[in-house]
Amino acid sequence: MTATLNSTAAATRDTASSGVSGTDIGLLVARVGFGGLLAVHGSQKLFGWFNGYGLDATAQAFQGMGYDPGKFFATLAGLSEIAGGLLLALGLLTPLGAAIALGTMINAVNVTRGGGFAMWETPAVFGLASVALAFTGPGRLSLDHGRPWQRQGLVWGVAAIALGVVAGLITLAVK
Repeated sequence: MTATLNSTAAATRDTASSGVSGTDIGLLVARVGFGGLLAVHGSQKLFGWFNGYGLDATAQAFQGMGYDPGKFFATLAGLSEIAGGLLLALGLLTPLGAAIALGTMINAVNVTRGGGFAMWETPAVFGLASVALAFTGPGRLSLDHGRPWQRQGLVWGVAAIALGVVAGLITLAVK
């Protein structure tokens, strides 16, 4: 018991003196990895980067999936993935970035769900990651940290999820 208390106290001192914890590093890796991948998906749609199809081909695909007009919805999806991904990767306006990502992934899961688990697994994982980041916040290694606008926790996580779900459902209804 004493050894546990001493090691916990030492870990707390180490974290307090450096200001950065293992959780902060874990959140940085998750944010940059997930947000970066999401932004790459958006750049594939809009610009054809990273072996993507580009806007015209993506617009045709969106039209075929029932998103009419295809060019509008392809642009919306690409911009949402880039904006949400970059906000999360930077740890800037994290609940908003999470809401944008979640709303986009709700549509992606809806479109791919008929193709079996392997088709909707990736957007589902992206959606879950955005929900997790909405609740945890970005950690110390972020542009939000210590700023007056920094928001995280239960209320902000629920608000981000509500905004993402509403935006995703509105998009599905309008398509």
